[in-house]
Amino acid sequence: MKIATWNVNSIRTRLAQVIDWLGENPMDVLCLQETKVPDADFPRSPLEELGYHVYISGQKSYNGVALISRQPMSDVSVGFAPVLGPEKVGEFDEQKRLITGIIDESRIISVYVPNGATAFSDQYYYKLSWLKLLHEYLQNMLDKHEKVCIGGDFNIVPDERDIHKKVLPSDEITGTTEPERQALQEIVELGLGDAFRKFTSEGGHYSWWDYRHQAFKKKRGWRIDHFYLSPTLYQQATSCTIDVTPRKLPKPSDHAPVIVEF
Repeated sequence: MKIATWNVNSIRTRLAQVIDWLGENPMDVLCLQETKVPDADFPRSPLEELGYHVYISGQKSYNGVALISRQPMSDVSVGFAPVLGPEKVGEFDEQKRLITGIIDESRIISVYVPNGATAFSDQYYYKLSWLKLLHEYLQNMLDKHEKVCIGGDFNIVPDERDIHKKVLPSDEITGTTEPERQALQEIVELGLGDAFRKFTSEGGHYSWWDYRHQAFKKKRGWRIDHFYLSPTLYQQATSCTIDVTPRKLPKPSDHAPVIVEF
């Protein structure tokens, strides 16, 4: 099985690139983030014509996640509320950031963690609260399912290998701060494994590059798109790679796809 995650930064803008990439790299499941389109306007037909099933949770101009699956998925749900209950979740499902379904007895989850804007801003604390809910949600999923695969844009670099420059605690750069990294580490400590780090230990491998300052050309990137796997899937994983080819195209997403294979 091959599963990819890709923040496409607008599915309508990047639709041709996604279709071409799937044509060259057939996937069993593609987890999308930042689709930026309400469900009624999602371009389903071109993907369905390729033979994929489309499951979506989107909103106009912002956020949005999807699962594009070769086989039909079961038990598809969106947001935290179906698992944690609407009273606990409150406003945190208003932004469309999570979708899940089951294929071949594996629970696949596509997530788009909030960016957090400026460190220690209201958006930053919203991000930390969202991550707490994600922790509880994943605990529930891991209690129920042996095979769990979480893929998406986490907007956090786990450690210094995952960013092109040295970041000091005083820099207060969102995505690198200790509270964010600690929140991610607590999620990992539920029993999950970073699929990419199973196969690659050195730094210098990135999945996101700023559009500005020729960041891609100068290799000034961040690794913020991850796959985290439950123990059974982690053992079964045979590779995890980042495909930078789409980032070289005209008008690309600022993210590259990450692929895990079992």
